[in-house]
Amino acid sequence: MKVEDIDDVIQIDAISFPVPWNKEQYIYELEENEFAQLYVLEEDHKIIGYIDFWITFEICQLAKIAVNPKFRGQKKAHELMDVMIDQANKNDCETISLEVRVSNQAAHKLYEAYDFIKVNVRKNYYQDNGEDADLLVKAIGGL
Repeated sequence: MKVEDIDDVIQIDAISFPVPWNKEQYIYELEENEFAQLYVLEEDHKIIGYIDFWITFEICQLAKIAVNPKFRGQKKAHELMDVMIDQANKNDCETISLEVRVSNQAAHKLYEAYDFIKVNVRKNYYQDNGEDADLLVKAIGGL
């Protein structure tokens, strides 16, 4: 992802999440967060999805992933997940973790396909409605 991609990413974010990030948050991720890795997925030179994850020492944390609704159901999120897992492996991460809304069944199916397991529930995690988040983890090996 580059700064010039942010406007397209924000559009996907806004239709994908109840509380989307703003431009400043993405600029911070790109320019100031030394742990953040951001990638976009393009089709016909148009951004159709993105992923933001953090690699800190031996842990990879998924921050955001989204695909334009017009391209959902076509395994596009899998392409983004594959990038994250590849980078986590290259950086000798031991685990990948993420939080997902308890009600987000499509995301749960995606993460289950990658063998993430539920290890905990974060009560009242989401500020917009107080919904719980499932904490999912995938072991990937490390050193």
